[in-house]
Amino acid sequence: MGRQSGGCQVSGGRIDAPRGTRDVLPEEHRLRREILRSAAEVFAAYGFGQVTTPTFEHTEVFARGVGASTDIVRKEMYTFEDRGGRSLTLRPEGTAGVVRAFVEHGMHKLPLPVKLWYTGSMFRYEAPQSGRFREHTQIGAEAIGSHDPLLDAEVIALAAAIYSALGVPEIRLRVSSLGDAASREPYRAHLLEYLEMHLDTLPDDARQRMNENPMRLFDSKDPAVGAVMAHAPRLVDNLSEQASDHFARVLAALDDVGIAYELDPSLVRGLDYYTHTVFEFTCDRLGAQSGIGGGGRYDGLVAQLGGPELPGVGFGSGIERIVLALAAAGIQAPPKAIDVYFAALDERSRSETFAMMTRLRARGRSCDADRTGRSLKGMMRHAASMGATTTVILGPRERERGVAVIREMQTGDQVDVPLSDLEGSL
Repeated sequence: MGRQSGGCQVSGGRIDAPRGTRDVLPEEHRLRREILRSAAEVFAAYGFGQVTTPTFEHTEVFARGVGASTDIVRKEMYTFEDRGGRSLTLRPEGTAGVVRAFVEHGMHKLPLPVKLWYTGSMFRYEAPQSGRFREHTQIGAEAIGSHDPLLDAEVIALAAAIYSALGVPEIRLRVSSLGDAASREPYRAHLLEYLEMHLDTLPDDARQRMNENPMRLFDSKDPAVGAVMAHAPRLVDNLSEQASDHFARVLAALDDVGIAYELDPSLVRGLDYYTHTVFEFTCDRLGAQSGIGGGGRYDGLVAQLGGPELPGVGFGSGIERIVLALAAAGIQAPPKAIDVYFAALDERSRSETFAMMTRLRARGRSCDADRTGRSLKGMMRHAASMGATTTVILGPRERERGVAVIREMQTGDQVDVPLSDLEGSL
């Protein structure tokens, strides 16, 4: 891999991207554009409008919103102090920033629920894994302002519709409920009582987190903690009547539209703001790291970030995970293609076709030409590699006859077109 030099990964004098990050090259960008285009169409069909929030926020947005006991806040955030002494953090997730924007801009005055979708980079200092990077790109949606269980089901259906539109294979949906305050307070005491009986098998970090938020231990990757939590009481079995009714109505709505799901009582998600419905989509083609997206309801987050007492529900999905899932299904980026390739064989032809390309591009036609001095044969190979539909051949011989040669690349058919008619025919 190379050696570390001044904090950079160096290989033979080359400076590589930081560990845990990656470059996205043109072929993958073509697939990503298709993912975003398809997702944007589904978001629009569901009545969601796009919002863009800053890449960094005041640290308090995440410390207060995501939860001080989460791994994200405790271990994974990129936090720094700016020159004014303010603590800022590169966003580790999308929901808190969107809710902050909702509050700041008084969007609670709009007809509710307000439906917003977003895309952008997220940053977490965690061990890089397949499709999981310290900087990754996410799409997500938030619907703020309604307690209706049907809105939970609608957001789940929205995510499922995006995966379906993209052709993501072997998708499975896991769902559970984290209940409401009336469920969680007595359950917390019940869970702590259970954990107290297993203190001798819990590591120190788990004991500390147990006192902050014992439910976070369900999300632990420590095998010792996992063994204890495997037999712990489940919140979904201790729901209040109201929370149980909410969850039942969500499941009934999913049944009504034929969305299959699995009940998973251990599902808690990694963020403290969740209440009631939580869900996760997995893709079996991705192996052990199968999570592709998820979310849930967060009825207290708006108030925690200084807004009115309004509920919300949303989801997020990593684009890198979607790309991996599509690749596993053999779905590739659409081929690179241009409309017209100009094979200019002398300097005068290069100048004339450059001006023509500029005018055609202004009309929305994609064009390109050789810029390395290739032979005509080399230019034809270049045109084919770019997926050109049509190639225009122009040189001294063609100009003597007052024509250009137009070659249809798929069939190989060629026709002579008068130079006076060339631009209009392309």
